Amino acid sequence: MLQEVDIKKYKQQLLTDFNSRTHYDQGRFSAPVGDRLIKIAKLQSGQTILDIATGTGIVALSAAKIVGDEGKVIGVDISAGMLSYAKEKLAAEGLKNIVFLEADAENLTFTDNSFDVILCSLAICYLTDIPKALCQWHRFLNSSGILAFNAWAEIAFPPSVLFREVAQRYGVKVPNPNEPLGTVERCHNLLQEAGFKNIEVTQEQFGWYFTPDAQTAEELWKMNSKNVFGYQVLQLSPNQLEQCRSEYISEVQALPMTEQGAWCDASIFFVLAHK
Repeated sequence: MLQEVDIKKYKQQLLTDFNSRTHYDQGRFSAPVGDRLIKIAKLQSGQTILDIATGTGIVALSAAKIVGDEGKVIGVDISAGMLSYAKEKLAAEGLKNIVFLEADAENLTFTDNSFDVILCSLAICYLTDIPKALCQWHRFLNSSGILAFNAWAEIAFPPSVLFREVAQRYGVKVPNPNEPLGTVERCHNLLQEAGFKNIEVTQEQFGWYFTPDAQTAEELWKMNSKNVFGYQVLQLSPNQLEQCRSEYISEVQALPMTEQGAWCDASIFFVLAHK
């Protein structure tokens, strides 16, 4: 558990990261993973939906079209930058059954038993206290409500696993964001502890092959070192940071290769649970 001072620093870095993302919707996972979550949730007309960490509204806007005029969607996100894109899309769509709110997902004050469905796509790993959040979401759901979210497997993204390993050699502990919900068993256990039942966990693969050349390795370093799960290396002295960077770039280029390239595992769990 992070201490209060660490949480403040962490969330500021989180804001810095997401407020600066200008092409989130064009990312490899944002739309396809969100679309898959919507299908798994099996939304119905007239439902009231809460979309946690809605980002640019990819999931929320799709949900709003399904629940229709009789339904309602509330999308919350901590990043004003991300929400600005969500609101632009909302204006273009002209939907009247959705509202976007700037709020910390870990400090929500909705009334208990007020939602039919809670959704959270590609975001639960950013919460500082996942068990507490799950308990809160359980309260927010009505008696027949469902929770649907996704979580990356613990071993997903080998370049990021390698980044954490290299950083550790320099005395820097970079948390693995995928550890808390990184196995089917952990998903079940945390949800059961929060009071959920009829838990279904489906594992799918969104991985791809890539060429680990010098340019790609440099891009991976930049991506990891500015991420909220990676910026910790910036505490190193300039000389150590450069050594760490060089070591990482060299090891990325030495990743195992096949004829198709180096494999980047992106195993993800889609989780559906009932109150």
